[in-house]
Amino acid sequence: MKSVKDEKEKQTEQMASCLKAFMLKSSSKTNLNLYDHLACLINKIMDERPENAVDVMEDMSREVKRGLMEGTQSGLRDTPFSCPQQDLAELQRILFARQPGEDGDHHEELVEAPIPNVAELAFFLQQAGVGMDKDEMQRIFLALKHLVDTQPLQRCRFWGKILGTEANYLIAEVELREGEEDEEEGGEEKGEEEEKEAREEEEDAEIVEVDQLPKSNFKPPPPVPKEENRTGANKYTYFVCQEPGLPWVKLPSVTPEQIVAGRQIRKFFTGQLNTPIVSYPPFPGNEANYLRTQIARISACTQVSPLGFFQFGEEEGDDDDDGSRANFEENPDFEGIPVIEMAESLSTWVHHVQHILTQGRCSWVNLGGKPEDEFDEEAEEEDKDEDMDKPEPEVGPPLLTPLSEDADVNYTPPWTTGLSSSLIPQFAIATLRSNLWPGAYAYACGKKFDNIYIGWGMKSTESKYGFSPTSLPAPQEEYASGPEVTESLDPSLEEEQALKAAQEELRAAQEEAEGLDDEEEDD
Repeated sequence: MKSVKDEKEKQTEQMASCLKAFMLKSSSKTNLNLYDHLACLINKIMDERPENAVDVMEDMSREVKRGLMEGTQSGLRDTPFSCPQQDLAELQRILFARQPGEDGDHHEELVEAPIPNVAELAFFLQQAGVGMDKDEMQRIFLALKHLVDTQPLQRCRFWGKILGTEANYLIAEVELREGEEDEEEGGEEKGEEEEKEAREEEEDAEIVEVDQLPKSNFKPPPPVPKEENRTGANKYTYFVCQEPGLPWVKLPSVTPEQIVAGRQIRKFFTGQLNTPIVSYPPFPGNEANYLRTQIARISACTQVSPLGFFQFGEEEGDDDDDGSRANFEENPDFEGIPVIEMAESLSTWVHHVQHILTQGRCSWVNLGGKPEDEFDEEAEEEDKDEDMDKPEPEVGPPLLTPLSEDADVNYTPPWTTGLSSSLIPQFAIATLRSNLWPGAYAYACGKKFDNIYIGWGMKSTESKYGFSPTSLPAPQEEYASGPEVTESLDPSLEEEQALKAAQEELRAAQEEAEGLDDEEEDD
């Protein structure tokens, strides 16, 4: 019996020592241990003897721990925690501060500055039931003012807002002063040409080192040239930012290849311009190029104005015989159209942005044409035959075409008109909403009108079949199977002997036949 008791006592002593060792472990953060903390807590409870000690034990434990750490605490303040909203507010605080040198007495400079009246736009959009809240529009107003002060702009307008999964894009449509963007584009083109020349030289060097392989006669079709600045889809320049107060970023020019590929894909924007676009068919560029592509498509389809607000100049009308006039000017004699008439008829609205053709350009270009210097008198007859095979030039609808001529897409009307208030129509404004590009709106009231887009940057799929992505091509066959290509098995010895015997019998038969023919000729 004594041996059993001794073993139990030893076990309890071992467990107690293990528990005490565990409680004596010091913390890596505060360098305190649980044993000393519990001892001080019990002494404090026995000294103070509070009522309902179980209820206040947690508070007393916190006081004991704070007392043990007083000697180790630093006198410096903790680093204040800053949330993203607070950091953004600090950046936007600069927009509300008056810049140095602005006294407010230079009235002429304020009038000539191309600052858009975003407050007026917000007021009319509020009447139409669309837009953003007043605080955000005021911050956008100040951000556009900062853009006008930092960039050499001739014209500025708030284009709209494209939503993204991580961040949104605020878009400003601007027109730079003459000579400002040509230098940048020229530098980019020179850089691209130098890169192409370097690549060609490297390829030629590699071909010299490797054995010469057979060259293919296939020639890819020439790429569609990009439209120059201030023309077609690149008529205006666009700056974007994620939030008012963040820096504005200039978007690159759009190319026909990007527009053609953008029509075949649907992608949500992430809010990061450097995000690659993974799609089929592959898109030539990143999200910045895709954003510029969608802006060009939306503008060409949804930018409208009242009939008669713009007119073609007399000089341009005389020069353009084919009717493809691309420029217009504001009509000083425009007196406005009654609001009720604009809300009931689409013929009172017109497009004032050029239509984008299937080529990806606003003006058609012949890719198979030859320059005039290469034509000779001897080749006139050959050219007549070639003229029969020339593609017919594509012509889109001319500028200032009424919206009533827009065709329905899959039994969906492209536009929906309305009034801001049917109860007080004499003080209402005419509104216009696009059904093909949800988020595109326009308003008109007397001589004032404007357009805005607030959406995800994707075309509507409310049709009979919806959006059908381009299917992948069929896998290419390696080779055509046949006796010339398919490898045959080696014959056995018996098969070779039988083949030789058959060939000898055939020769003997042919010789006998030839001998009989000779005898008949002699007779």
